[in-house]
Amino acid sequence: MNRIDRLTAILIQLQGKKIVKAAEIADRFNISLRTVYRDVKALQEAGVPIGAEAGTGYYIVDGYHLPPVMFSKEEAAALLTGEKLMEQFSDHSNKKQFSLAMEKIRSVLRGSEKDYLESLDENIAVLRYQPGSLVNVDGDEFPNRFLSDIQQALGLNQVINMEYFSIQDEVATRREVEPIGIFHMSHKWHLIAFCRLRQGYRDFRLDRIRKLSLLNSHYEKGKHPSLQGYLEQQHSNHKQEAHLVKLRFNNDVMRHIRDQKYYFGLMEETVKGDFTELTFLTGSLGYFSRWLVMFGNQVTVLEPLELKTATATLVAELHQHYF
Repeated sequence: MNRIDRLTAILIQLQGKKIVKAAEIADRFNISLRTVYRDVKALQEAGVPIGAEAGTGYYIVDGYHLPPVMFSKEEAAALLTGEKLMEQFSDHSNKKQFSLAMEKIRSVLRGSEKDYLESLDENIAVLRYQPGSLVNVDGDEFPNRFLSDIQQALGLNQVINMEYFSIQDEVATRREVEPIGIFHMSHKWHLIAFCRLRQGYRDFRLDRIRKLSLLNSHYEKGKHPSLQGYLEQQHSNHKQEAHLVKLRFNNDVMRHIRDQKYYFGLMEETVKGDFTELTFLTGSLGYFSRWLVMFGNQVTVLEPLELKTATATLVAELHQHYF
């Protein structure tokens, strides 16, 4: 990257955050801190109002903005792909907001980039499993349109008031919660929040929320752990003993486990004639044995003995059940 491009990129980076540390700029562009200081000084001499706080970082003075950004074909294609992903993996509120943002982005594209996107649009698709819509006891679909409101609450530390439906109890309860983060997993969005009703942290699925509103009350920033900190703590609390597993598969069935083997913790794979030996690290031998049963006599457990026993027990239970 030449210096002109780097200066432009640094300016965009400064506009993207309230405070940017010199070390962040150095790491991003693989340059020394001395070079960062020179580049920032060059921007300041060019009239860009960059402030600095000792020990904190650089910032752009409020009110200064770059003119509309130009995108390359590759960047425009990446944004189009992001739009396709948003259509499938977001809720109604975020889809609308992202669509509006894409309209603004398209408006600053050059004619050739617009033509390029139009030619790509019909040739990119994101497909996903579409389970049936969740319905409440009255047979009405849940709205599934609160992601934008929850993002606002997270950004402003606002308390959320919501009506949440419990599948297990088949009852809706009114909750006031202090949100700490959202994440997407297994085709669903989840909200991690401190529930004032239960006096503890809870995992709420967004598609089970009937109604939601933001209260005028706020909670203190830093009162709760970060989302990453909470998830790491949960992972640590539920960490199971790891088991080393060695299997021998007939090569004829290897094509059927192309993706599955990684899901079950593949560590090593070695082809030995008509067989392939696989080594896994798993936290549950019982869960692992259920996967092995589907391959019948096409797989042999080499170790551990506990997995052989668990698989044999499962097969005996199945035999007793059906015969």
